[in-house]
Amino acid sequence: MCAMKREEAEALIQEVLEVYPEKARKDRAKHLAVSDPNVEQAKKCIVSNRKSVPGVMTIRGCAYAGSKGVVWGPIKDMVHISHGPVGCGQYSRAGRRNYYTGHTGINAFGTMNFTSDFQEKDIVFGGDKKLEKLIDEIQTLFPLHKGISIQSECPVGLIGDDIESVSKKKAKEMDKPVVPLRCEGFRGVSQSLGHHIANDAIRDWVLPNRDDDSSFESTPYDIALTGDYNIGGDAWASRILLEEMGLRVVAQWSGDGTISELELAPKAKVNLLHCYRSMNYLARHMEEKYGVPWMEYNFFGPTKIAESLRKIAALFDEKIQEGAERVIAKYTPQMNAIIEKYRPRLEGKKVMLYVGGLRPRHVVGAYEDLGMEVVGAGYEFAHNDDYDRTIKDLGEGTLLYDDVTGYELEEFVKRVRPDLVGSGIKEKYIFQKMGIPFRQMHSWDYSGPYHGYDGFAIFARDMDMTLNNPCWDKLQAPWKKAEAAAKAA
Repeated sequence: MCAMKREEAEALIQEVLEVYPEKARKDRAKHLAVSDPNVEQAKKCIVSNRKSVPGVMTIRGCAYAGSKGVVWGPIKDMVHISHGPVGCGQYSRAGRRNYYTGHTGINAFGTMNFTSDFQEKDIVFGGDKKLEKLIDEIQTLFPLHKGISIQSECPVGLIGDDIESVSKKKAKEMDKPVVPLRCEGFRGVSQSLGHHIANDAIRDWVLPNRDDDSSFESTPYDIALTGDYNIGGDAWASRILLEEMGLRVVAQWSGDGTISELELAPKAKVNLLHCYRSMNYLARHMEEKYGVPWMEYNFFGPTKIAESLRKIAALFDEKIQEGAERVIAKYTPQMNAIIEKYRPRLEGKKVMLYVGGLRPRHVVGAYEDLGMEVVGAGYEFAHNDDYDRTIKDLGEGTLLYDDVTGYELEEFVKRVRPDLVGSGIKEKYIFQKMGIPFRQMHSWDYSGPYHGYDGFAIFARDMDMTLNNPCWDKLQAPWKKAEAAAKAA
């Protein structure tokens, strides 16, 4: 059920598009639509994974962000070199709260910035020699690292540094993996290509390392937990449930993950995939080459958690199926108490979402468990198969927006008037200044975890704390100011 009728939503889209020149209007019209749960394929109503319109303020990231910031960066026992100017490495350092265990600078390096710090002479003469020297220094200063990844920034693609030959040479010298990534920021249309490049590098440079290793002692219940970046401890909250039901997590990546776990992933019996967009390439590869089946799951909110636990258990024997029911029965009373506490305070509240990865569809169930209604959803870097999955979870007439511009999102919010907006850091302060409650849904606004039963308790508390904060009484949204002025007149 949606607060807007289909005709109203379609009219709103047309009204927002009117501001653009004809060519831009025609292009952006393909990326704005109204959800229809009866449509099997989203390409019939919305276009995605296309270049942003030049001159329009997009909220996307780049290929480097997808590779270094998402897939490789959270692998804790490797050093990740940002090869290029210092800014990209510094901007991408420790921004996503990928929690990890270990001692920073000793055997964990996720929150440190390693950069080749390009200067003008490096652009002119190349950075290969500087890169070799940097790797030598890393080996001297941080001898317990288990490997290195080289994350290319834009200048590397322009000047043609041979990072592959440097990687092979240094890997041989150190007897540790050194992985080159051609993830220059200007490649592709968004950070999505960076995910793909990172996946291909893991496929080619890491996964085969233990193909001939027979020392690993497997069990019938081994799983790989992939595509969870442990934001605020998400992967830990999920892992608790999987282990409680009797499964053995032999690989968890890339949040709080290690390169050893990457190498072990093909030896699992099932690959459980959380963030479809960033890791589906590897999941498909492991199924094709190693015969490891994969399944997407959703651990946001008790309804989806129970549904996912049962789907996972169905892949195993009765022992695991009984374990799943035991876990669900254990936590159901706790979840009922959470819902009983917070639902009366949140019932009927409207939410608009604009995030990356899986969140615009995965969190819908958690909001619905609290009686809230998602009236708009969109992705920064989705492909059409993401929207195929999304439209099945959204109500009739819900706004869909792909690579939405700053202008479009603000106009939609002004007209739809949601009670809560969930998006990223670039949007946070705009909407807060408009007097609209906002949650930063890329890194849980410095809270979390939100996954699992433990995470739902925090999620519910945070939504209540945000929506029912008395500070909003001190602010007025622009449309409320206009209404007050009209009444006064």
